[in-house]
Amino acid sequence: MDRGQFTLMGSTVCVMLSLHFSIQLVSQHYLSWKKPKEQKAIIIIVLMAPLYAIDSYVGLLDIRGSTTFFTFLDSIKECYEALVMAKFLGLMYTYLNISISKNIVPDGIKGREIHHSFPMTFFQPHTVRLDHKNLSLLKQWTWQFVYIRPVCSVLMIALQLLDIYPSWLSWTFTLILNTSVSLALYSLVIFYHVFAKELAPHKPLAKFLCVKGIVFFCFWQGIVLDILVAIGIVKSNHFWLDVEHLQEALQNTLVIVEMVFFSRLMQYAYTAEPYQKGSISEKAEEKKKE
Repeated sequence: MDRGQFTLMGSTVCVMLSLHFSIQLVSQHYLSWKKPKEQKAIIIIVLMAPLYAIDSYVGLLDIRGSTTFFTFLDSIKECYEALVMAKFLGLMYTYLNISISKNIVPDGIKGREIHHSFPMTFFQPHTVRLDHKNLSLLKQWTWQFVYIRPVCSVLMIALQLLDIYPSWLSWTFTLILNTSVSLALYSLVIFYHVFAKELAPHKPLAKFLCVKGIVFFCFWQGIVLDILVAIGIVKSNHFWLDVEHLQEALQNTLVIVEMVFFSRLMQYAYTAEPYQKGSISEKAEEKKKE
């Protein structure tokens, strides 16, 4: 068995494991369908891992595809990533009984301090008080990526098909998208820090790490691979492909392996146990009613 066949076989096993863990968790939620608004958001988030795995696997099967093909695959992942970020914030709002559209902000959290850090202090005061306006701003910072990512994807693919895609334009899109996703992640971090105490029963850190971890690894390992190729550490004579396609193959393989661990982590972070009959949380709610 050569390296290519070994990589493909190992990747196939990893994709199947990601699907197994994710389908298992989704099935558990459907069998305990009690809070549709929360659980719909959870299912969308949980499906992020297998979608990334399948998307990367397709790229690995057709590793000699065109640049436009790989841009299309990356766009699928990143557009879904944008949706997941929005759903994650919506899930946190649901846990806290916050509704921006209906102007519902619990009195117990009004006036709480939000501390901004560099470089956001160029645009916002270092400390602001929590109110409907600032909560709306956090939501807007997250949702802007939901809109910017698909628009950029369509433009990038269209320009590549028209053969109008100079390097400076590629770097411009990269800068725009990196700024956009960083702002979205920043808003989620701020939200977590402000409401860590109230969200504690819902394992917010584990939930957040599932989302941020996938984004973090996929983005930074791509940057690292770019650097390794640029300085000549990754060379085509190390494996069975030319450097450009070898870089794509390594990125796809790493993503596929990582999604096994993230799909397993999802089972802990987004467990269906709170929605199952006789769960600890359900018993606690019944005691409160009594």
